[in-house]
Amino acid sequence: MEGNMIMGKKAKTRCIGILTAGGDCPGLNAAIRGVAKAALHHGMRVTGILDGFRGLVENRTHPIEDIHVSGILTLGGTFLGSSRDKPHKMKMGDKVMDLTGVAVANARRLQLDCLVCLGGGGTQKNALHLHQVGGLNVLTLPKTIDNDVVMTDVSFGYDTALGIATEAIDRLHTTATSHHRVIVCEIMGHTAGWLALGAGIAGGADVILIPEIPYDLEAVAAHLRNRRRHGKRFSIVAIAEGAISIAEAQRLAKDRKAGKKKDKAAPPRVESNGMHLVQEAMASRMARQLQQLTGLEARVTSLGHVQRGGSPSATDRLLCTRLGTQAGQLLSEGKYNVMVAVRGDACVPVPLESVAGLVKLVPPDHPQVVAARLVGTCLGDWKEA
Repeated sequence: MEGNMIMGKKAKTRCIGILTAGGDCPGLNAAIRGVAKAALHHGMRVTGILDGFRGLVENRTHPIEDIHVSGILTLGGTFLGSSRDKPHKMKMGDKVMDLTGVAVANARRLQLDCLVCLGGGGTQKNALHLHQVGGLNVLTLPKTIDNDVVMTDVSFGYDTALGIATEAIDRLHTTATSHHRVIVCEIMGHTAGWLALGAGIAGGADVILIPEIPYDLEAVAAHLRNRRRHGKRFSIVAIAEGAISIAEAQRLAKDRKAGKKKDKAAPPRVESNGMHLVQEAMASRMARQLQQLTGLEARVTSLGHVQRGGSPSATDRLLCTRLGTQAGQLLSEGKYNVMVAVRGDACVPVPLESVAGLVKLVPPDHPQVVAARLVGTCLGDWKEA
């Protein structure tokens, strides 16, 4: 092999950069491996950018050869590191600065023909920004345990997190049964309830609360009381962290109509000396309220970041390898400014403009919602199957 010649065919891309941004997620290393190996196969030079977009701004990089991605398929997290920094809103000391120009200049200095960004919704927006404002060629892969990236059937990381959350609910069943308790389990998902819905169904939760279906607390309490009357002496409530009550949903709708920017029901983060203070988990408040309404003993478990950790599942390893190698193929053909999406059995490019800024929510009539109702699961409203 010489330069970027493979089997007599010259790849249209000579050098790429790879970064991982946003929250960590099972499968990131597998996806890096897939992209890098495919790119190296096509004769490209590969540069790893450390700690997301901040690493690009600060020009912190590491060359990637085959040896660097050997043995990382099964490892959780990302060996490149990650951050939630945005190139156009980056905190530098006490200031927040637009460093788009610096990021672009560093990419040019590295002679990158394309910047490959692995991340969720925020990463898709930041990548598109670098393309539209800075003229950089970009290519993205959909990563998030929330499974809320649009234009793709699934995002990598979701299957692993689904398995973790389901196993947690399975384990909670045994202690709930032993002590005849209500256990409220908080699962990740700020605006989309795919993870809570999937894990709740797979784990046999008795109540599932997701952001897309605002709940009536009395409907939940009535369901729990009815279970007790029918001799079922325990209940599991799976709640997405972004789930909101009907009253909260109405207030937010009113605020949006009035032009207020705040769009989340969660209490604001309180800062002291620049440090975020730990907030009470929503599940804790929910457990207290249900205990008061039902008279049943309640306990709470918040899974938190455990859902984002650990080794990726076989399904995610396969998905990351497919997405990564397809990215390498597209790069060899000079196809940029797209996200590699899963559509049925294929991995296909979709325009990044069709992805950035949008969120894939659970439709109220989705087959999973219908299935949950048909097995008697309460979704927080009074609607029956």
